[in-house]
Amino acid sequence: MRILKMAWRNIGRNRRRTAVTVGAMVFGLYGMVIWFGLLQGMLNDMEETIVEVDLGDLQIHAPTYLDDPSLYTVIDGIDTLIPDLEAAGFRASARLVGAGLAAAHDSAAGASLRGVNVQDDARVSIIATRVEEGAWLDEADPKGAVVGRRMARSLNVAIGDELIVLSQTTDGGIANDLYIVRGILGSINDGVDRGAVYLTEAAFRELFVMPSGAHEVVVRKPDDVELDAALATAQGLAPGLDTQSWRSLMPTIATYLDSARQMMGIISAVFYIVIAILVLNAMLMAVFERIREFGVLKALGVEPRQVLSLIFLESALQTGLALAIGLVLSIPTLWYLVEFGIDTGALGGVSVMGASFATVWQAAVTPATFATPAMTLILLVLVAVVYPALKAARISPVEAMRYQ
Repeated sequence: MRILKMAWRNIGRNRRRTAVTVGAMVFGLYGMVIWFGLLQGMLNDMEETIVEVDLGDLQIHAPTYLDDPSLYTVIDGIDTLIPDLEAAGFRASARLVGAGLAAAHDSAAGASLRGVNVQDDARVSIIATRVEEGAWLDEADPKGAVVGRRMARSLNVAIGDELIVLSQTTDGGIANDLYIVRGILGSINDGVDRGAVYLTEAAFRELFVMPSGAHEVVVRKPDDVELDAALATAQGLAPGLDTQSWRSLMPTIATYLDSARQMMGIISAVFYIVIAILVLNAMLMAVFERIREFGVLKALGVEPRQVLSLIFLESALQTGLALAIGLVLSIPTLWYLVEFGIDTGALGGVSVMGASFATVWQAAVTPATFATPAMTLILLVLVAVVYPALKAARISPVEAMRYQ
């Protein structure tokens, strides 16, 4: 108790030294918390865009569809397949995919036409939340269409403009119809941004004269089931069909995300090293400038282990103070970054290996956002204080009095 009381008094006795030491730790902790939140937010957004917006965890196709996509290659028996998947705990929705030409004003572009059941698709995808202008599809508006952001730009269309779609029906006729642009998507991925035109399922079937079947089934797994286990279960429920996970459907992006996590880990390590040097310098200064003081204590009969305990207690008290201040300061900043984020400017919508950067970089907060930087700071302080504490505990009173 006496050592603890002395340690607390020593912290308040030299306020400038304490302020410098605690300030260095607060700066380091604050920086680590914010960086960790932004890093997690970036990775979460990239994977969310792939899994929750577009692909789903798994997709089911007819055996030859991915090798040679065709309007005529469909999955039959959707009415039994989807209930079987949902009975096993999955969420599933059928989608229709076709190719055609979209035209507006004096411009035309190749389009990937996608028909979705609005109600069912909302259970497997959050694409409706990524509408940047206007609104998502509505079954009550069968002539409404939602287009990708780059498609809208290339055709120079805005909300309420007419969009002509041309293609070929399943019976060999000409598919053509006029739709009204009711929504423009934000950045999702290169394929969607450049050429996607979303229609309701009923409008798609009418356009292509396609009364039954589906080109793909998007499947979302239960949260507590690993991807590989979910894939094996789904394959057993869809015999004779091609069932794949999003990682095998888009291996380039999966590899890119894995590499991004590793690269971000390296960047984090460099950042932590910089913070470690800062904290180490502050701790060394706080101990070495008091060598003569410790020499006097030893001359008065204080044992080396007591000197060691005193230094560690002072460091623990300063670290606790820094943790409290740093975490309190980081909370409003993280709140802002989660709610509003950082406008990425020209980087917004830029596609790298098919994945697009978000127009607004938002942070993500989990218990690890605070726990990991806090534990890292404690470890850094412990490492930083060991050497000077041992030196102060072992130095002789005579040597300490002469220390410059």
